[in-house]
Amino acid sequence: MDDPQLRLGNRWPVLASEIREALRTEGESALADQVDALLVTSPCGCGDTCCQSFYTERKPDEAYGPGHRSVPLRPPHSWMLILDVVDDRIVHVEVLFREPLN
Repeated sequence: MDDPQLRLGNRWPVLASEIREALRTEGESALADQVDALLVTSPCGCGDTCCQSFYTERKPDEAYGPGHRSVPLRPPHSWMLILDVVDDRIVHVEVLFREPLN
């Protein structure tokens, strides 16, 4: 079921905007176009207090494997943002050292 409140653009619009801007700055416009429609499927679950990362697809049982790449982004802030992309789909958003998402 596609709950609109699970979409990144609805749940955290400021974060979605920051991700889109950072992706466009890096020349990743195809990934930027995915951002608003991404579903927040589950939190990272690592328990680290600096981590607010989340999955946008089912968490893999093992490493992502072929077709995976990490996309580190430089938001115009001091926090860290890294995307895991598999076959040109954003599957995980790593958000570290950022003020709390709400």
